[in-house]
Amino acid sequence: MTGTRRLTTLAAFAASGLALAQPAAAADCGTAEKVTIAEMTWLSAAALAHVTQKILSTGYDCTAELVPGDTVPTATSMLTRSTPTIAPELWVSTVQAQWDEMQAKGNVYKASDIFSGGGQDGLWVPDYVLEQNPDLHTIEDLAANWKIFEDNQNPGVGRLYNGPPGWASEVIITNYYKALALDDTFELFSPGSGENLKASIARAVAQNKPWVGYYWGPSDVVGKFGLVRLAMPESDREKFTCLTDANCEDPQVTGWAAGEVAVAVVSDLKEQAPDVAEFLSKMQVPNDEISTVLAWGDDNGATAEEVATHFLRNNESIWTGWVSADVAEKVKASLN
Repeated sequence: MTGTRRLTTLAAFAASGLALAQPAAAADCGTAEKVTIAEMTWLSAAALAHVTQKILSTGYDCTAELVPGDTVPTATSMLTRSTPTIAPELWVSTVQAQWDEMQAKGNVYKASDIFSGGGQDGLWVPDYVLEQNPDLHTIEDLAANWKIFEDNQNPGVGRLYNGPPGWASEVIITNYYKALALDDTFELFSPGSGENLKASIARAVAQNKPWVGYYWGPSDVVGKFGLVRLAMPESDREKFTCLTDANCEDPQVTGWAAGEVAVAVVSDLKEQAPDVAEFLSKMQVPNDEISTVLAWGDDNGATAEEVATHFLRNNESIWTGWVSADVAEKVKASLN
């Protein structure tokens, strides 16, 4: 090998070594000029929006902006206008028609299922009710165990709390009531509002009294009051579809399918900010842990932003798995 060729080869190796020695490129926001995040009206979705914003702004140097949202208007806006960019907690099962249109159009995709156990609706009781009544396990055990829930104001029957008027759950629980043939053993009681429903649970738990009725999780109520969902059989799609219809002619007992709750993202973000898209594909929280965080928020009268900060400070084992080490360190530093 001539001296000239030897020098050229050494230079090439040196250049290669320098290239290998360079640190990996830091995760960033790519070409996305601004990322908008839907802040829904309930605590879990609002807190998750703030978590997303915090990670994007401090970890990826994104211009991340929260925008007001709610399930139906956010889904409609994402379908028709491709905005907001991200909806961290979109209950797909309640906007199925719009979601199907998004999938056909291709402008929005599901990056992840935000809750590892899916959204959980059903009939719930405080945990001590099951501990004190070993014969009660499933919704089909209710008829034989109505005396547990006997109502002093209406003796001779138990009280079963329905979903509030106007909620989809009101129709579904009414049909479950018929399917389980509870009309001789339970009064189907309307709470009047979501706040009244929550208050009825708080009163019962404060007095260590039985309570049974509709609720959903993850939620602050499930975490705060130790609610346990009564077991159900496997869900049959056709039977459950009938339960969602106020005019269901033959309601039959079936499981309440786990709700599909998506991290919904505008498709353009994959190309504009691939690092962010990678983070969103891993964004998922265990149901029990997020319910506990939400319960802390309710107990402390915390804002959604404060709940998000509490989550990031106290649940590193969850969220650091969503992002690279350098992003995690930047987010942690911002919390100090």
